[in-house]
Amino acid sequence: MSKPDYSGTFHLVEQDNMDSYLGALDINFALRKIVCLLKPTKEISHDPATGAMKIRTITTLRNFNMDFTIGKEFTEDLGPVDGRTCQTTVSWEGDKLVCVQRGEKEGRGWTHWLEGDKLHLEMRVQGVVAKQVFKKEN
Repeated sequence: MSKPDYSGTFHLVEQDNMDSYLGALDINFALRKIVCLLKPTKEISHDPATGAMKIRTITTLRNFNMDFTIGKEFTEDLGPVDGRTCQTTVSWEGDKLVCVQRGEKEGRGWTHWLEGDKLHLEMRVQGVVAKQVFKKEN
């Protein structure tokens, strides 16, 4: 069975536990409060045939770009997020994209999945879980 195509533009509609997640990443109090007010947009370009994916997270504060091939480990520069680098692998688990980020912080990673016109994101670090839901632009 073929994997879903994640391509599209998605706008944040819901968020839960982001402050605790950012705190686990050692983000300072003031920046955590600002980030929790942001309404990011995700622009995803995905080629299901090759596994190539580009995820652009766009906010009024700063943007974050992630380019990778599903199933291939790469060095990820998380400078715009928390100043760290890590070894990252994004793989399929069923129809979900699961990311493992090996570095200074234990249990770091995320999972993306689609439900109708919604893109779900669960972010994890050191046992703390934050969730975001994005709605696809028509």
